[in-house]
Amino acid sequence: MSTWEPMPRKPEDLERVTDAIRASDEWLIVTHERPDGDAIGSALAMACILQSLKKSWVLALSEPMPSRFRFLPLSENAVIVDSGYHRKFDRVIAVDCADTKRFEPVAFCIGDDPVMVNIDHHQTNPGFGVAALVDETAAATCELIFHIAKSLDVAITRDLATCLYTGILTDTAGFVQPNTTRSVHLITAELLASGVRPYDVAEPALESRTWEQMHLLQMALANLAVSADGQYAALYVTRGMLEGAGATDDDVEGLVSFARSIDTVEVGLLFRETQDGKVKVSLRSKRRVDVSQIAQQFGGGGHVRAAGCVIDADLNRAMDVVVERVEKALCSA
Repeated sequence: MSTWEPMPRKPEDLERVTDAIRASDEWLIVTHERPDGDAIGSALAMACILQSLKKSWVLALSEPMPSRFRFLPLSENAVIVDSGYHRKFDRVIAVDCADTKRFEPVAFCIGDDPVMVNIDHHQTNPGFGVAALVDETAAATCELIFHIAKSLDVAITRDLATCLYTGILTDTAGFVQPNTTRSVHLITAELLASGVRPYDVAEPALESRTWEQMHLLQMALANLAVSADGQYAALYVTRGMLEGAGATDDDVEGLVSFARSIDTVEVGLLFRETQDGKVKVSLRSKRRVDVSQIAQQFGGGGHVRAAGCVIDADLNRAMDVVVERVEKALCSA
């Protein structure tokens, strides 16, 4: 295997993944539902790599591509699948999925005994699949896919670099999170040298908001509450708020950062009612609390500083039980 800078941290796992990719010519690419920038960026980067290798691929999504990522190369080729989609694949690449439940909405596209490649950076990932490159120290799954491209001797074209840059940019929140390492900057420098135009990515992916999103933000901030000691803050979004703002579930993305951004706050929380009567919880922390451990107590997972879970309860009950665990975590942090 040739060398490059920065060096991959798990070269043996990387080699197993690249060997598996070389061995097959047709792949299904899947990522998690309600995909963020790293999910879409890594999925489309993988598509660029497979296309460069002259392999066929299908990127399956359970819902339309989020509008803020439609500027990305190959985004128009994503296939929206539902129960009427009858094609099944026995070669699957899962990107940015902490476990197989994360791509359950498109699982009917997968055969009974698939060869599955797992590329991810969530610390709760159990390492599923016949080949897995899971590195919780990576800033983004796109950081790992950069190394896959290098290992496969795939040129870092502008299209591939733009997809990779989008995932790294969004999962580091604009290069300000603690996961922004020397390796991240070295990789980003190469992506810029390949033709990435930073503002052309940052403007749609991080900055641009629709009026519906702004209206929803107004509503959500009206219920923002801070604990008596100032250590955690929470806001919520009901189905009625979404309907009143003319917004979608995708428009909730990023609202939790407003709770976390308060100067005294260590943990920010967002509670969103789902269509099936459950509550989706997003947790973000700054320095002391491992929110992935809180999310795991409710069957969820994620990263030390960013995690999520779904609770089968009404909004008030969900808020009560999660806040209780957050307070315990803060006491022991």
